[in-house]
Amino acid sequence: MEPPGQDDKYDRDQHQRMQDADHSSTGLALPPVRAVPPRRVLHWLAMGWRDFVRVPLASGLHGMIVAAGGMLILLLGLRYWYLIPGAISGFVLVGPILATGLYELSRHLERGEQPGLDVAIAAWRRGTRPLVWLGLVSALAGTLWVLLSAILLALFVTAPITGLNSLLRHVVLSEGSNLFPIWMALGGFGAALLFAVTVVSAPLMLDRDIDFISAVWASVRAVSESPVTMALWALVIAAATGLAMVTAMVGFVVMIPVIGHATWHAYRDVVDASALPPRADH
Repeated sequence: MEPPGQDDKYDRDQHQRMQDADHSSTGLALPPVRAVPPRRVLHWLAMGWRDFVRVPLASGLHGMIVAAGGMLILLLGLRYWYLIPGAISGFVLVGPILATGLYELSRHLERGEQPGLDVAIAAWRRGTRPLVWLGLVSALAGTLWVLLSAILLALFVTAPITGLNSLLRHVVLSEGSNLFPIWMALGGFGAALLFAVTVVSAPLMLDRDIDFISAVWASVRAVSESPVTMALWALVIAAATGLAMVTAMVGFVVMIPVIGHATWHAYRDVVDASALPPRADH
């Protein structure tokens, strides 16, 4: 990874003091986090694309799996229209945990190795306890969002919904109610919370021997240290997801690998985990 330039103005002493303060207040041994400027987002994307090109088959398979899952949800939603809002939102919310294999590929590329699909599969099989907990939290968030969407429909939509047209009319256009703005606001709040706890915690737990709570707290601290940069990164992910959906999910074949690899480099940029013991490969 390229070392941060002097113009990035990292204040290491300040971050060490923050680490000491966090350790004393929470009792957790937390890795230091760095404040990074918004332009680093472009660097993450460039590195993500570079990793994708270097291992296109292994990376592309992750994208194809997500694209196939998205198509299945779309087809299911077209037949059972009432599942569309919650299913798509839940699918987006649990996305970060699906990229674990991509993080492992980037980790090996960073070492100068040329990994294959077996490396990504090994990362999924390894399934350390903290990563399992993160997956459960993400899955729970998606399930709760499905339930909340159903409750909102029951509370705000009084007209019968008989198909996709009436769904768009009474939910998206919110005729006779304010359902859609409320739904979007709650969904945005939930997505922001999930983003804050997962943006660097998943690659951190894959890379280093750290417990679930410490990794999540480090992720939240990384967001609080660089709020503008992380907000921009979240917008980039949201925009890329939207573009992939517009292409009938086909865009996920490229979007998922690039964003997944880029997330690894974002983690390496904002978290100094050198003091933590590395996670064993086996």
